[in-house]
Amino acid sequence: MFDYQGKKVVVIGGTSGINLAIALAFAGAGASVAVASRSQTKVDAALAQLQLANPNGHHLGVSLDVRDLEGLKAGFADIAAAFGHIDVLVSGAAGNFPASAANLSENGFKSVMDIDLLGSFQVLKQAYPLLRRPKGCIIQISAPQAFIAMPMQVHVCAAKAGVDMLTRTLAMEWGAEGLRINSIVPGPIAGTEGFNRLAPGEKLQAQVAQSVPLKRNGTGDDIANAALFLASDLASYITGAVVPVDGGWSLGGASSAMAALGALAAK
Repeated sequence: MFDYQGKKVVVIGGTSGINLAIALAFAGAGASVAVASRSQTKVDAALAQLQLANPNGHHLGVSLDVRDLEGLKAGFADIAAAFGHIDVLVSGAAGNFPASAANLSENGFKSVMDIDLLGSFQVLKQAYPLLRRPKGCIIQISAPQAFIAMPMQVHVCAAKAGVDMLTRTLAMEWGAEGLRINSIVPGPIAGTEGFNRLAPGEKLQAQVAQSVPLKRNGTGDDIANAALFLASDLASYITGAVVPVDGGWSLGGASSAMAALGALAAK
């Protein structure tokens, strides 16, 4: 459906879960893809999968931590040397764990803010000089916590709200240069580490599926397809958008489901 032959795509956090699905989708559509995360082992494994998805692509794996500015600069220097420019940046680094506000340490709150919010800003700042002008595209991976209050998630709610405001503000600042930036808000996505933490076990995950209007949990491909669309010319007039890809979960089911899970976690 989409042709990304000759395009250069960078996926931060692209070695597992949703972000790996996105990286593989772009590779399968013909792009050369660079993935980055903290674990060199995961980077190597993702790189092998990218090569299978697109043997003709020039793929790259970089080990970095979005909280470490100097390491981030070095990682983007490697990307610049390999790619020269970036057509699509997917900023997907995230941290999450359930914790009540009363029991959440200041360091725990700061850790999520540093990964999700500060890390996102630092990634976008380093990628900015490399993004193709015009037609460069940024996609941030947000979360429903950005606009839906959820128990046991005060740190994530605060961080992801900031991420979405980064999207909106930079869409205004960088739009005149031909750069577009949008956020994707995934719903409950089966098989991901984040979903497994918040709803551990098949029984709880089945209950979450029943809170989704489409009556199923999502897949990595659901999010990857949205990313392929938003980065394409079909979406050339879309910027500053926060796009739920959640089967309608954010229409009401998210609040009730997370409140129930929060009550269980608090016991």
